[in-house]
Amino acid sequence: QVQLVESGGGLVQPGGSLRLSCSVSGMIFSINSMGWYRQSPGKERELVADISGVGITKYGDSVKGRFAIYRDNAKTTVYLQMNSLKPEDTALYYCNYVGKQTIVDKPSDYWGQGTQVTVSS
Repeated sequence: QVQLVESGGGLVQPGGSLRLSCSVSGMIFSINSMGWYRQSPGKERELVADISGVGITKYGDSVKGRFAIYRDNAKTTVYLQMNSLKPEDTALYYCNYVGKQTIVDKPSDYWGQGTQVTVSS
């Protein structure tokens, strides 16, 4: 089994900052990518940022230049530093892990339960 533990959401004023973290544990053979998606009411889930197993990062267009994703040396915890937050960043943020549990598995998707980020004055 694979577990994802998220933390760091909350309420922040426009222009403020928050940092989200997500740790993956359990039966992990390899990590293809880890990252963050978000979803707000009435909208589809969208990519915020992710980082591949070799460290290549990808960002959604709306957060480029404001958010940064990075990970620890063990590659099992990813962080999302969110700066210059805007009301439109308000959403439920989900951690995503794509990887294999054993050498013979195909990569699978795993999701955290989500952490709420609210940007409001």
